[in-house]
Amino acid sequence: MRIGELAERAGTTTRTLRYYESRGLLHARRAENGYRTYDEGDLRLIRQIRTLQDFGFDLEETRPFVDCLRAGHPAGDACPASMAVYRRKLGELDALIGQLQGVRAEVGAQLARAELEASAEVPGGPEPRCELNWEDER
Repeated sequence: MRIGELAERAGTTTRTLRYYESRGLLHARRAENGYRTYDEGDLRLIRQIRTLQDFGFDLEETRPFVDCLRAGHPAGDACPASMAVYRRKLGELDALIGQLQGVRAEVGAQLARAELEASAEVPGGPEPRCELNWEDER
């Protein structure tokens, strides 16, 4: 298949495919007329790259998965190098989750403090809400 068909089937652009090629992730073969040609294996590579990028992997992190597919494995994550990337990514995600939990705890504490101070400023608790009835204004 040609580059336009591959891009369409993979849900990407020809520009993206050329970029992957420039980064060594995709290897185009050339027809006699000079056009790039691809096969179903290339489509699997692109789908693997796009799935990983959707999960937040950067392009270079997809390389072991692509290499694993090229080596003939049925899945890009069947190789030790791919599993190592998964482990590293999980570690990064765990660290980010920890940071976010810390920030959430701080924001929660600030809110509790603010609510306590606001209720202390008004004797008897928070001010009652004043609701206007627009019908009464006529």
